[in-house]
Amino acid sequence: MPVLQYVCPKCGRTFDELVKKYDDAVVCPACGTQAVREWAGEMYSATGKPPVKCSGHCATCSGCK
Repeated sequence: MPVLQYVCPKCGRTFDELVKKYDDAVVCPACGTQAVREWAGEMYSATGKPPVKCSGHCATCSGCK
């Protein structure tokens, strides 16, 4: 499960969220509006390997192994 960065289109808050899949719907913790994915961030793997630059779109690569 990746930790991805999101930004709220309503209030502008940026935050990290642990999700099961990269396309899961995430709401802003401040205002409750559905947030959008911030594609410029880093993705951290739960496998203990160092963080890697990743688009978060798992269909385009072999994933976080």
